[in-house]
Amino acid sequence: MALIGCGGIAQAHWAGIQQIAKRVDVTVVVDKNPLALEAMVSETGADGFTEIGEALEMGDFDAVDIMLPHASHEFAALACFAAGKHVLLEKPIAHTLESAERILRASRDVDTTFMIAEQSQYWPDIIAARQLIDDGAIGNLISASGNFYDRVTVDSGASRPWRYDLSAAGGGVTIDGGAHWIRPLRMMMGEISEVIGVAGNHVPMMEGESWSRMLIKFENASAGVLNCQNYAHAAGPADLFRVTGTEGELLITGGREGVLTLFNSSFPKGEIIMSGVAGRKNSYGEEIKNFCEVILDGTDMAASPEFSLGELRTALALYASIKSGRWEKVW
Repeated sequence: MALIGCGGIAQAHWAGIQQIAKRVDVTVVVDKNPLALEAMVSETGADGFTEIGEALEMGDFDAVDIMLPHASHEFAALACFAAGKHVLLEKPIAHTLESAERILRASRDVDTTFMIAEQSQYWPDIIAARQLIDDGAIGNLISASGNFYDRVTVDSGASRPWRYDLSAAGGGVTIDGGAHWIRPLRMMMGEISEVIGVAGNHVPMMEGESWSRMLIKFENASAGVLNCQNYAHAAGPADLFRVTGTEGELLITGGREGVLTLFNSSFPKGEIIMSGVAGRKNSYGEEIKNFCEVILDGTDMAASPEFSLGELRTALALYASIKSGRWEKVW
């Protein structure tokens, strides 16, 4: 595998390869930043290249893990499709719907594997919650809420991160980190049909929204709310997710440790179903492991690229609703 992009997320993917996806041999790393490239070459022992084209021409690898700014996804993915490589692409698929659809069309013209890396698809507390819902533990679904909080560093003297650049990211906190909360809501509640919301900005240098509040209608007539928030101040604890049914509730707390608690007639004071698992930290490795199993063993991927379009479409529908002041369709 070649790691294309040696920024912060590449560190998480590299750790996942070492600990979980051990069938991967990283032979090439690519980054335009010489310091980031040198550091990753030192860590992995791989050959380093500053350009994707050069790596595709001279490197020895079967698959790529693309971890670039959102607006660079299309160029990188199409180049790798054309070179016959299997492609794992960090979420979101792209920074615009048009770019995402071009990537999807190109992926259908090749016989290699294409998968979107969305780590929350593999969070064990979310998977367990979906199983409890399927088992009828909380009855029929009524509503859900999610709270995504992400600490940022405000340094007026620092250069602007690419995520703060609207043309590179396609949006702000919702399209980026918020995607990790949109996916679990879809997994637990079913597909999203419409959204409406508000957003604003309080982070210096950030062009996209630094906070958003979204009301959600699901196709099964249940409802939801998602709060996305960047913060650089002291903040209190918040539920990660709360799912309410006609016969009980599921509550997910505990940050990256994922504490799942069930409340129903059998457990009126709450029963901890899962606590202190390392699964969220391991989810980067699990997604790469799933990618490998699709290629090497012919197993199914946990979520198709077409399904993975849903996070981008939900964020873009929110942005459309902010402009229109109305409910906006996701699909």
